[in-house]
Amino acid sequence: MPARHATLARWQIDATHHTAALGDLPLESGKRIEMFEQSYVTHGALDAQRRNAVVICSAITGNHHRLDYLIGPGKAFDPARWFIIACDAIGNGLSTSPSNSQRQPKMQFPAFSIRDMIAAQHALITRHLGIEHLAVVIGASMGGMQALQWAVSHPRMMDKIVALTPMARTSAWSLVVNETTRACLMADPAWNGHEFTAVPVRGWKAWVNVQRVLASRTPEAIAHDFGNPQCVLAWTAALREQWLADGFDAHDFLYQSRAYDAHDVGSTPGFDGETKRALASIEAPALVLAPPLDLYNPAAEARAAASAIPGARYVEIPSRQGLQSASANAEDDVRFLNRVIGDFVAN
Repeated sequence: MPARHATLARWQIDATHHTAALGDLPLESGKRIEMFEQSYVTHGALDAQRRNAVVICSAITGNHHRLDYLIGPGKAFDPARWFIIACDAIGNGLSTSPSNSQRQPKMQFPAFSIRDMIAAQHALITRHLGIEHLAVVIGASMGGMQALQWAVSHPRMMDKIVALTPMARTSAWSLVVNETTRACLMADPAWNGHEFTAVPVRGWKAWVNVQRVLASRTPEAIAHDFGNPQCVLAWTAALREQWLADGFDAHDFLYQSRAYDAHDVGSTPGFDGETKRALASIEAPALVLAPPLDLYNPAAEARAAASAIPGARYVEIPSRQGLQSASANAEDDVRFLNRVIGDFVAN
């Protein structure tokens, strides 16, 4: 399966890629992803009791490097103690996706959900790696949404969950952001009404301004970083060029963002669409973190999710960075997250 991998950032860890050939993956829609391969990397080793495994879930358009800033000696997840499995979500171009499927390419690919992402990861963990219990499941943004879903779908499988900037049910605001960014892409001449016939360069440039700047940061962060406001234009231009160079596929974004839109832990079988009841079923101790302001996943959604999970701890990230507070964007945020998350998983 062809693999697309973005340029490594200075804080990311270069690790060997693995793929697990899981056969046809049944989806909750009743359809299947044919010849599904789950991409992942690992750090550390399983202990003798096989109970030190940590699953990291990737964010929308992201990959297994999403939380690398939490991995390493002296950080929240030291590979000397933990066996870390960083998974690539369906549709990110590394696991089987519209962009790399030989049997179901582009818009022939079946629609999938966040629960389908969890089903694929569960098959990787249990069938391929032979692990029956997890120490921690963690993720940020769509990864945090996956962490909550893991705990609803498999409440006794993990000791703890950590969800950064998550939503238990996708908010109306987030839906509008995704719809706007899809519109940016589909306004490009490369969109023929059914699929992209070429890279939508103009569409991606508009997408970056909305998704990577307006939705992912805050006015305070931009003001702090650019004392001369005119300098922000060169920065956004560089962001656009880097995104185009990294080559994320537009079909993959359409599919992942629609899975994002449809997410609600309450639609898990057995909960009849009741989001709070699904969250109340979570048994693992939970740590939920979000900044004061998030213009993609509203922080109120994270607070509401934490309030519905029995015994959950909610922590506000003291950051001006918005959604990017859960990234390696600011050193103060990285130190804070490593300390708070490290303390939570160690005790």
